[in-house]
Amino acid sequence: MKQELEAALQAACKDLFDTDVQVDLTRPDEQFGDFATNVALQLAKQVGKNPREVAEQLAASDTLMHALSDKVSAVSVAGPGFLNLTLNDAALLKLANEKPGRPYSGKTIVTEYSDPNPFKVLHAGHLYTSVVGDAISNLLENAGGQVHRVNFGGDVGRHVGQTMWAILEEFGGEHPEKLAQVPVDGRAEWMAQKYIAGTAAFEDNEDAKAKIIELNKHVYQLHTNNDHDSPFAQIYWTCRQWSYDYFDQFYARIGTKFEKYYPESEVSDLGLKTVQEHIGPVFEESEGAVIFAGEKFGLHTRVFINQQGLPMYEAKDVGLVMQKYEDYHFDKSVVITGNEQEQYMAVVLKAIEQFAPELTHATSHLTHGIVKLAGGVKMSSRKGNILRAVDVLDIAAEANKEATGRDDEQVVLGAVKYAFLKNRTGGDIIYDPKESVSLEGNSGPYLMYAHARARSILKKAKVAEQLIENLEADERSLLRKISEYTEVVDHATNELMPHYICTYLYELAQVFNRFYEHNHVIGDVRQNARLQLVQRYASVLQSGLGLLGITAPEQM
Repeated sequence: MKQELEAALQAACKDLFDTDVQVDLTRPDEQFGDFATNVALQLAKQVGKNPREVAEQLAASDTLMHALSDKVSAVSVAGPGFLNLTLNDAALLKLANEKPGRPYSGKTIVTEYSDPNPFKVLHAGHLYTSVVGDAISNLLENAGGQVHRVNFGGDVGRHVGQTMWAILEEFGGEHPEKLAQVPVDGRAEWMAQKYIAGTAAFEDNEDAKAKIIELNKHVYQLHTNNDHDSPFAQIYWTCRQWSYDYFDQFYARIGTKFEKYYPESEVSDLGLKTVQEHIGPVFEESEGAVIFAGEKFGLHTRVFINQQGLPMYEAKDVGLVMQKYEDYHFDKSVVITGNEQEQYMAVVLKAIEQFAPELTHATSHLTHGIVKLAGGVKMSSRKGNILRAVDVLDIAAEANKEATGRDDEQVVLGAVKYAFLKNRTGGDIIYDPKESVSLEGNSGPYLMYAHARARSILKKAKVAEQLIENLEADERSLLRKISEYTEVVDHATNELMPHYICTYLYELAQVFNRFYEHNHVIGDVRQNARLQLVQRYASVLQSGLGLLGITAPEQM
């Protein structure tokens, strides 16, 4: 309907002033109507008139009145020349029933996020990008896209060499039988500690550094030679599988599912081959390594193949992009990483653009900040003072138990997810566990309870699907807010920003609370009309929470 209103206004502008103009309708404060436009201010200079005069001519236009007669009950002028439109009840009801657009219908989309590395622990950033990636994937699916959720991680590379060095040091050599000494429920933490020890040794001990570099090469050789049987290989493959099992358990806990996991080892050769094929026109040799000189594009130079002939992260990411396209032939690819990867990915994508521009043009790289506890500081898995992903969930569970006396995993997940998603993606997240689980204020549990409360009202009487007529003021306010949902979802999808959904749902719940405070539902002469509004409200809450990956409970 919004597009119909905009088209009618454009036609009126053409009829009155013989001018083509773009009309954009916005949502003003309720006292000014349902939609507003500044088109008169845009036209004023072109037609040499005062903006308010232009607006008054439009408001009185027969062309406009004829086009809007079945939708608009009032057209008014405000301020310096804003044009305000108020919908009639029937049009508002129709608007509230509209569904979000499906601009990605028939499109194949790959979303890549979380990206944990085997041999290391999942930290709070992995939890955050998993939550954001899920929500963005949900938005794209809701918009008609065939979304493939994938994951990428480093099962080769220096961090693996560092961890393997520390394991061999503890075992006194290549003794895979000693892996049986590691407690089943402590495997992930054990490997994390080995990574920390190996990293410290690499930085502080030249002999250890040299051994780690050799171990890194050895790990690559395991994949090249398909070695699963040597003692070293048995340790490596077992520990890698421990990592994957740990990842699967955590993703199941937070309700995340990936279609495919790309290990670096599976894309390294393709990345190496692709870079080598484009030495000369794209990449260049420098001191025995292969680089991409990004300065000519306003970026910086990065090494794609090192002096030992091994692919660096950059070449592996080239291989990943090529492999994802080979697997899915995507129309759109979304990659979500931390902010620290922004310049790095800019160089990688610019390099790929030189020989496969269609792939980079179809790729969106989104970044996010750091997750900190309230009053906390940035933490590092390298130093060992990491805020782990499970820590965030555990402290949320403790806060919820303290506040409610209950253990409720779904409420805890809703609390954490909403606390992350209500912030605009890009900045740092200051996570306050007590605030996140509160049943008051802008929190996930508040909205989950709001849904349960609405469903409890609906259980008290049957809703008859009759046309709502003659809306009262508070009823109209609630319906007006409900009618914004489609626009908010479209906006969140276009910008890939789930926080718009959070802001809207919180505002919607506040509007409902004001409505319910002043209006009886059950037993009122307008019971059926109001039950229909409650039903629409609950449906929107359920849909919006679902897009955020949060359960909408029937009771709490």
